[in-house]
Order: sequence, then C-alpha cells, then structure tokens
Amino acid sequence: MKIAVVCANGKAGKLIVKEAVDRGHDVTAVVRGENQTVAQHTLAKDLFDLTSEDLAGFDAVVDAFGAWTPETLSEHSTSLAHLCDILSGTEIRLLVVGGAGSLYVNPEHTAVVADGPEFPEAFKPLAAAMAAALVELRRRDDVRWTYISPAGEFQADGERTGAYILAGEELRLNDAGESVISYADYAIAMVDEVERTSDAHIRQRISVVRR
Repeated sequence: MKIAVVCANGKAGKLIVKEAVDRGHDVTAVVRGENQTVAQHTLAKDLFDLTSEDLAGFDAVVDAFGAWTPETLSEHSTSLAHLCDILSGTEIRLLVVGGAGSLYVNPEHTAVVADGPEFPEAFKPLAAAMAAALVELRRRDDVRWTYISPAGEFQADGERTGAYILAGEELRLNDAGESVISYADYAIAMVDEVERTSDAHIRQRISVVRR
C-alpha cells in the first residue's frame, strides 16, 4: 500500500513509519525539515501547505500531528480540517492519531476521561483541544476517516508487546485493570487499521489498549 505519514518526525510518527515499512508498504514521510524516519520517500512540506495533488495516489494518510503549547493547541482543529478539505470526496483513508481524554467512562456517554479527578490539570487544555477536533471531524461525511485513541497511559518508550485489544468509544481496561499502551504497540494497531480491507471503522472513533 502507498501510505503518507504526516508529521512523521514525531515519536508516534516515526514508529508508525517503521511499522509500515517493516511490513513492506511504500511509505512517504511528510515533514517540514529533514526526514528522520526510515520512510522510502520524503515530502518536505508544512501540513498547512499540503494540497490535494500532494496526496493524490495514496491509499491512506496517517495524521500524526501534535501541538502542545497554549498558542498552538487550536491547530489540532485547523490542521485536521485542512487535511479533510484536501481529501474530501476521495477514496483515500485518513487515519488520525487521537487522544484518550475524550474516551467515555460511562455507558450514557456523558462523561469522559478528562473529566475525572485524577486527570492531570496540565493536560486538560490539550485534551480539550483534541476533543474539539474530534467533534468537528465527526461532522465530516465527505472523508473516509478513522480516529484512533490510545489508552489512558500512552507510553512513548514502552515495550513493543505485539498484543493489543481493539475497543470502541469507551475507555477499556485490560485484564490487569490497566489502561495503557506503548507507542510501539499503538503503531501496530495503526498499521493494522490501514491494512483493513473492510469499511468497519470508516467515520468512527476506535481505541486500543495493551492486552
């Protein structure tokens, strides 16, 4: 498959690229500067400057965008909207590296992880920004998107176990009562989803947790 990973130089992006390349896919790293991944091809361009022509011919586009500072948090929404606009009406899949803060913690879907008393105050603005981007993404019926939330504890340097549980909109705990996944296992889940031939998760948010 031909896969583009946008913002590929980030920690998640690099591992997603590696996982896809290791499986034999044709991967293009979309980066602003020098490519720091193992992707076979590089498109050196800012996300906001990408055009429909840049992404034509890909089977899937993985959005690994991340912003952390107060002045850039709104770019979670604007960057995702831009990718949706340039993929609108195409058969290209858009797979988004999402957040866990917006996962529901009750069957009524009225409370989310970020509402909990144990959720760190420092991460609430980021969680709110990512949740807002998801709300806007849900309105897009012109794009073949899938939003993948990690578990509550998303470990950048965690081990690659190769085993995960695929879940839905609600926070899922594993048999050990944990909500945790490494970036490496998340990358496995992401590429598994890219490879999925059915439309089971088109225009849906799914989530993953270590088995």
